[in-house]
Amino acid sequence: MDSPIPAPPIAPTGTKPTAAPVAVSLGDPAGIAPELIAEAWLQRREAGLSPFFAVGGALTLGMAAASRGHTLPVRQIERPAEALEIFEEALPVLGEADCAPQFGEPDEAGARLALHSLTEATDLARTGAAGAVVTGPIAKARLATVGFTHPGQTEFLAEACALGPDDAVMMLAGPNLRTVPLTVHEPLARVPGLITPELITHKARIVARALVRDFGLAAPRIAITGLNPHAGEDGRMGEEEIRIIAPAIAQLQAEGLAVTGPHPADALFAAHERAGYDVALCMYHDQALIPIKTLDFDAGVNVTLGLPIIRTSPDHGTAFGIAGRNIASPGAMIAALRMAGECAARRTAGLLP
Repeated sequence: MDSPIPAPPIAPTGTKPTAAPVAVSLGDPAGIAPELIAEAWLQRREAGLSPFFAVGGALTLGMAAASRGHTLPVRQIERPAEALEIFEEALPVLGEADCAPQFGEPDEAGARLALHSLTEATDLARTGAAGAVVTGPIAKARLATVGFTHPGQTEFLAEACALGPDDAVMMLAGPNLRTVPLTVHEPLARVPGLITPELITHKARIVARALVRDFGLAAPRIAITGLNPHAGEDGRMGEEEIRIIAPAIAQLQAEGLAVTGPHPADALFAAHERAGYDVALCMYHDQALIPIKTLDFDAGVNVTLGLPIIRTSPDHGTAFGIAGRNIASPGAMIAALRMAGECAARRTAGLLP
C-alpha cells in the first residue's frame, strides 16, 4: 500500500547488518505448502527473497517440487547460519525429520512432522538463530490428534513467546490493503459482547507500534470500523459505536495516534477510501478477511503483530484438494517470505524502536 510517509531505508549508510536467515515451517506435508516453499526457492532471484531454510522435510520438498515438474536441489544443514552460505545453490533444510506424504491425504505422520517443524522453527526465531519464522498452513483438526491444543498457529506462537492471547494481533497484509480483526475465530453472535474500549485501544497500540518498528511507517494511520450497518447511524442501528468504539478512538487520539472512525465498513474498502489509511482495524473476522481476500487473495500475508519475533504466513489454507497437482499459486508464500525478510532486516538494522 502506498503511504505519504516514506519507509526508512533498510539499513543506514555504511556496512549493512546481515539478518539471520528466515525459518520456514512445512505446514501439513500433504497440503500445498511444501510445493510452494520449493517454488519460492526456485523463484528466489526474480522474487528478491532473503535467504531462508525449511525445518525438516527434505524428501517431502523434493517430492513436492517433482509434482510441479521440477528437480529441486536440497542441502541438509546442521545450523541455521549455514543457510546463508548455500542458499543460492540449494534449498537448505535443517534436520532429518521427514515423511513420504500422499499429497491430498493427510495422516498422523504428516501431522507429527508439521508440529515438529512449527515448534522447531518457532524456537529458532525465539533464540535469534532465525531472523523470522514463516509458517506453512496446517490442518488444525489433524494436528489436534497429535497434541496440538491451540485454536491456531497465532495462539501457539503467543504462548511460546509467553504472551497472552490478546497480545498477539493478526494482521492481513497485501499489495492493496492491510486489515486487523479485533475478534478472530468467534461466533458472530458473541462479537458484540466481546468488544470493549480496552480491547480496541490495546490492539490499536500494538498495531501502531508494529507498523513503526517492522514496516517503517513513522506515523501509521489506523481506520477503525463500526460494528453495525452504517456505523450505527447515530444509534438508530445499534449503540456499540457510541458507547464503545467512539470512546476508544477518542482515547487513542488523545495519545497522539492517527486514528479515525468509526467508519461504515461497507464503504471503507473502496479504492478512494483506502488511500486515507495504512491499516483498517475491523470488529470481527469476516469484516477484515473478506476485503483482503477479494483484493489480494494470491498475495495476502498473515502477520502476527506484538510478538518479540517476526512471524508471517501465506493467507490461505492447506488446500488438500489441489495439493500435488501443480495448480496452487506460490504468490502468497513468496509474499510471506519477502515480508519476513524485510521486517527482519529492519529489526537487524536497529533503525526503529
